[in-house]
Amino acid sequence: MTSPRAPRTSAPAPRLIATDLDGTLLRDDKTVSARTVAALAAAERAGIEVFFVTGRPARWMDVVSEHVHGHGLAICANGAAVVDLRAGGTFLKVRPLERPVALDVVRALREAAPGISFAVEQTTGIHYEPLYPPFFLDPGATIATAENLLFEEAPGAAAPVLKLLAKHPELDPDEFLAVARKAAGHLAAFTRSSPTALIEISGPGVSKASTLARCCAERGITAEEVVAFGDMPNDIEMLSWAGRSYAMGNAHPDVIAAATDRTSANDEDGVAAVIEQLVAEVAAAR
Repeated sequence: MTSPRAPRTSAPAPRLIATDLDGTLLRDDKTVSARTVAALAAAERAGIEVFFVTGRPARWMDVVSEHVHGHGLAICANGAAVVDLRAGGTFLKVRPLERPVALDVVRALREAAPGISFAVEQTTGIHYEPLYPPFFLDPGATIATAENLLFEEAPGAAAPVLKLLAKHPELDPDEFLAVARKAAGHLAAFTRSSPTALIEISGPGVSKASTLARCCAERGITAEEVVAFGDMPNDIEMLSWAGRSYAMGNAHPDVIAAATDRTSANDEDGVAAVIEQLVAEVAAAR
């Protein structure tokens, strides 16, 4: 296990907290603890903005929608969408995976990893292949081949694709990610957030980090003023970009290597513990 990267010296006061959800802010039972709710509210009162930055789609953000406080914004689908949770998950910005590119990725991965199955996450919902594990939260999904799901009569006629999901029944998760990147990494961005062999595929250059950087730039917030939290490989770019970053006690080894610091596990309120310290720092500096 590699040691965390060295923190940047003389960091300015935090202005924005960027936190992953599953395995990070949320407990394993998918709830937000009372301590975490209080910490998020304290950050807001201290003038520190909080962004939820997740692989989840907008429609699965009900777990935190009551805790968005003044801003209400979230970065979803690994950076492919910025949504307003106060407006029921309205899409403010979309960075799509273009359908012709997605089809090229599907062809390349079918050849590189036989047995693979796909799901297609659109702004309107998810659809998947017959062999893909069903999403019980999305009973209205269309079931068809990825090629059919990605077909459109004319460019722009169908809903934007936020990401592809690819599942393999046998490969080790990290091995599967490596195989996919080798086969089609020149076409799209590949990452993973599941403990199983499930990879998530976004448009070129799309990540939690790149979308967070754009949102921060719009607010005049620098990377050094951001504190980030995460636990899985889809958080690595964000943790590397932020001035201060924390890998959870339950984090993947590569995440630990990317972060400047560590905190306790998600079931031990690791994010809340750090936020409490940050709020105390801000209060002491005033």
